[in-house]
Amino acid sequence: MSTRREARERALSLCYEADVRGLDANELLGELPAPPDEYAEAVVRGVESHRDEVDAILRKVSEHWALERMPLVDRALLRIGCYELGWQRDLPTGVVISEAVELAKQYSTKDSGRFVNGMLGRIAEDLRGQEPEPPEQPAP
Repeated sequence: MSTRREARERALSLCYEADVRGLDANELLGELPAPPDEYAEAVVRGVESHRDEVDAILRKVSEHWALERMPLVDRALLRIGCYELGWQRDLPTGVVISEAVELAKQYSTKDSGRFVNGMLGRIAEDLRGQEPEPPEQPAP
């Protein structure tokens, strides 16, 4: 059984691939030799089923960034984070944001962590009416 973090990482790769290839969730998941973790599949399907709403939220909170011009990894992470914040209410806000930020740092540009953090912070405020707690900083 994989961890929720590993499932998010797999969901990121699947959302990215679906975006690049222009596939829907059923097509993409049907091509896989083995099904992904249950949570990864739920996220991919959730992002797709709420894509119009998620993208509208992303457009609303993004300043000076067109959704189509965002780095693909960032866009996939923001869609996942927005879906989790809006439709997975049982997930703690801080966990959703910090996991997305860590994945952005690992898989995207050097500025992506800050960008994803800022965007998801605004989304959390908008959708959940709360400002997230700042992520813990490593000791010097």
